[in-house]
This record gives sequence, C-alpha cells and structure tokens, in this order.
Amino acid sequence: MKTQFSKTWKASVKPGKQRKYAYNAPYHVRHRMMSAHLSPELRKVHGKRNLPVRKGDVIKVLRGSFRKQTGKVNSVNMLKMAVFVDGVDSSRRDGTKVFVPIKVSNVMITELNKSDQRRRLK
Repeated sequence: MKTQFSKTWKASVKPGKQRKYAYNAPYHVRHRMMSAHLSPELRKVHGKRNLPVRKGDVIKVLRGSFRKQTGKVNSVNMLKMAVFVDGVDSSRRDGTKVFVPIKVSNVMITELNKSDQRRRLK
C-alpha cells in the first residue's frame, strides 16, 4: 500500500481510501479538512457554508454526550483531526480535568475569532 500523499486523488466511494487520504494528507490540506459549519447568521454575513476552525472561535457541539454545549475553542489538534473546547471536559480518577477531543464535523461555529488580519478581511 502506498504511504505517500497523492496529489491527483480526487474522491472515492471506499471509506478505507478516504481514511487513508485523510491520514496521509499534509497539514495545508488537513487545515481545509478541519472546516465546521457556520451558524445561519454567520452564513448570511459571510456567504459561506463552512470555515476552518481556529483557536478562539466559539462553537456549539451538535453530536455526542456534550450536545448543546457551547464554548471557546481551546486548541485544535490537526494530527488527531479534533478540537478541544472550554467546558467540554471529563475528570480522571485522581480528580484532574482533561479536555475531551471532539471531531470538527460534530460542531457548528457560532462566533468567529477575528483577531487575525486575513480572517477579518474575508
């Protein structure tokens, strides 16, 4: 099996090929894969359906045991393809709190972090 990233790959019906593409993708492609839906208000303002998630964005969890919780993105892990949100955490046996990773497909951006000049212009 080829382990290198293919620049000519377009799409596949097979889930295994899709996972392989995502696993071997370089960071500039993974950044685009880390896009989440925008809230209806933001869709009207920006004219887009989704944008890549960044640290500082306020998101709402749509699926899973933390459904309907909102919070600010604490960090984005592009290797795991997950985001960590303030308020979405669990406790270990010794009592320490740890963030729960959430897949980007299960969240919706409700407020954008506009601290970056390029993102402000878009």
